[in-house]
Amino acid sequence: MDFRTACEEVQVLRNAGEEVTLTVSFLKRAPAFLKLPLNEDCACAPSDQSSGTSSPLCDSGLHLNFHPNNTDTLSCSSWPASPGLRWEKRWCDLRLIPLLHSRFSQYVPGTDLSRQNAFQVTAVDGVCSGIIQCLSAEDSLDWLQAIATNISNLTKHNIKKINRNFPVNQQIVYMGWCEAREQDALQDRVYLPTFLALRGSCLYKFLAPPVTTWDWTRAEKTFSVYEIMCKILKDSDLLDRRKHCFTVQSESGEDLYFSVELDSDLAQWERAFQTATFLEVERIQCKTYACVLESHLMGLTIDFSTGFICFDAATKVLCGQL
Repeated sequence: MDFRTACEEVQVLRNAGEEVTLTVSFLKRAPAFLKLPLNEDCACAPSDQSSGTSSPLCDSGLHLNFHPNNTDTLSCSSWPASPGLRWEKRWCDLRLIPLLHSRFSQYVPGTDLSRQNAFQVTAVDGVCSGIIQCLSAEDSLDWLQAIATNISNLTKHNIKKINRNFPVNQQIVYMGWCEAREQDALQDRVYLPTFLALRGSCLYKFLAPPVTTWDWTRAEKTFSVYEIMCKILKDSDLLDRRKHCFTVQSESGEDLYFSVELDSDLAQWERAFQTATFLEVERIQCKTYACVLESHLMGLTIDFSTGFICFDAATKVLCGQL
């Protein structure tokens, strides 16, 4: 209703006499354009300072945009009539989650309970998408694989940039999220998010992705890749209902149990671990360890080109070679 029409209707009411009968029509569903905050301060209004993010108030998806070639006019008390304004539909960003170093899960946090056709995405700063419910298991898997692919591509690109600042023997081979199973079964959360990285000769276990060089010195745990063993678990070896799991056994006999979301994540980890181990073995060639044989202190050298050498630690006399 424009100003002129409103004035005419007021004049009709004034001349109608003492009794006036009004008929009111009720709209069960208001048109989408009535939901828009039509004023100059509306986030939907065109502006040179616009960031490209729409207001959540504009849930109808209808926006006013300026088009110089548009000859349609729009009259509204809150907007000046202009030959360049017309209605246009576009997406509204209600929440933006950067995928670099983000993680996703189809499990209830801390448990082995899988949500049915649902998942959530959590950014590196902790911002969460909330539960995203899909119509079918196929749709959910498609979304998970698409998100995983994007995260993987972003991570690979980021690794390439970071590796420019590291020497050849300290290159990053792998970085990514998984969930570590806590050995204390009395805890409320059996699984906790863990960030793993393979760099140079070490496997790093972080609580959050390393951003600076200093962060690499503050890892929760560090293991030498040539002194640990990684095992991809079969279904019969799983400890609970989580699939796609693997263990890492350290030189001290400590077993670490990890879970990833997809089979492709598990395959990517396995390839990365094998690559990191091969590169380090090729670099060091041989390693000597202290050991005890029949109460005598001995030395055991593992040479990856000649084999095993055992010698007396005091006299250096060879006791055997394989």
